[in-house]
Amino acid sequence: MIFPAPTPRLVLRAWRDTDLGAFTAMNADPRVMEYFPAPLTPEQSLAFFERIRDEFQTEAFGLYAVERISDRLLLGYTGLHRVTFDGLCGQIEIGWRLRADAWGNGYAAEAARSCLALAGKLGIDEVIAFTTVGNQRSQRVMQKLGMDCVGHFNHPALPEGDPLRRHVLYWIGTK
Repeated sequence: MIFPAPTPRLVLRAWRDTDLGAFTAMNADPRVMEYFPAPLTPEQSLAFFERIRDEFQTEAFGLYAVERISDRLLLGYTGLHRVTFDGLCGQIEIGWRLRADAWGNGYAAEAARSCLALAGKLGIDEVIAFTTVGNQRSQRVMQKLGMDCVGHFNHPALPEGDPLRRHVLYWIGTK
């Protein structure tokens, strides 16, 4: 497994079994999941946790656990993921999800910069990010990273009429 470089405040690391409780709590928080269809149940979080860990076996990257160096607190995740849905299938996405009490400290952008540097080292020439149009917090992170807004699309996993269906698409080259 290849890891992004540590940042001054964060380490991006492999997931531990002991992370599951904090991961589940984060995914159950309605504030964290505001721009997703619903908070995750413990069973859904476990399945997601296992998918994240499995992706490291099939790719040279994944969604890394983000730990604050000062107190070893798990803040959430940031990393790279191969998109699997029609329209963007095969492209590499950068994504993040942090617990609400970690917001507003620049952690998402700090961790994402390290992941973008890793993408470049892995020979990934471009990376995308997307979110629902109303998620201004994530869009600000994309902009801080220097990503360009290149379009809009309807997320194929969300039905017609769902207020979260319309997404913005951002892009950045890694070279």
